Amino acid sequence: MRISQRTRTLGVLAVATLALGACGTPGSGGGQAASQPTSSSGLATCEPVAGESLVVLKDDKGLQNADNVIPAVNAQVAADHPQVLELLDKVSASMDTDGLIALNKAVDVDRRTSSEVATEYVDDNGLAATDTSVGTGTSLTVGAANFSESITLAEIYAAVLRSAGFDAQAQTIGARETYLPALQSGELAVVPEYAATLATFLNGQVNGADAPSVASSDVDETVAALTPLAEQSGLVVGEASAAQDQNAFAVTAEFAQEHDLTTLSDLAAACGGVVLAGPPECPERPFCQIGLEDTYGLEIGEFKSFDFALIGQAVRQGDATLGLVTSSDGSLASDA
Repeated sequence: MRISQRTRTLGVLAVATLALGACGTPGSGGGQAASQPTSSSGLATCEPVAGESLVVLKDDKGLQNADNVIPAVNAQVAADHPQVLELLDKVSASMDTDGLIALNKAVDVDRRTSSEVATEYVDDNGLAATDTSVGTGTSLTVGAANFSESITLAEIYAAVLRSAGFDAQAQTIGARETYLPALQSGELAVVPEYAATLATFLNGQVNGADAPSVASSDVDETVAALTPLAEQSGLVVGEASAAQDQNAFAVTAEFAQEHDLTTLSDLAAACGGVVLAGPPECPERPFCQIGLEDTYGLEIGEFKSFDFALIGQAVRQGDATLGLVTSSDGSLASDA
């Protein structure tokens, strides 16, 4: 389950604060708190360690679904102009999660415009079309959801399409419930989407709200399930990128180094009594506390509720050991 677009938007407004937030003291002790010898599980109780930067622990057991960025194109547009998918698939091939983090940092932390960042990305990655006239005379509108990452991706798509001669413009529409009908009708030509979330949404439309989930942590399996659902919905999906925007769990770099952690399994094996920061619904959600406990056997000693935009800051300040973030958060950039 992905974070709502409204929550994501609130998170964007606070990214600069997260990136620049000062490191507070863990608890009330000042500096690094002393570790208790053991937790109820018998593992060492690893107290939070404040730090300036966060690192995402790898989801090595596939708790989260594969929300890889993927272009969704109106089926008639794809049939009439096959070059559209060809161009957008090159964008997908150029992008990974680190690149998506860098794009989000440029917009959300450095406060550059999405159009400026998109133009630079297209130039730096050599994504401009070699045939500059294939789209001459055809107008295309690229839709975006109402959060900055989607807007930046839409601007990249539009810039690449313009390089091929299309009269392409990016337009911010709103929530999926608003832009998807416009994409299906042809009012929009293309929208940057997320594989697992789109598969889940279309599965509900096509097969009913109670249909078994078709999304998983495997991007190839998820796209294989998404493709026929898209076709039944008047859409065509392109190649999924390696860039993922999905729920993730982060610790400070200092904490990860102290306990030699790279994965969530490492954390579960090393530490008990973990202090988890998340949104209020986290303890009841399978992608959050329940998933950490059931999938990884992680012992949560305490849960602390925060508005989503403040979770990263709480972990940085040492108020929590582990926090729910998004994998493409611009404040995760190594030079943030």
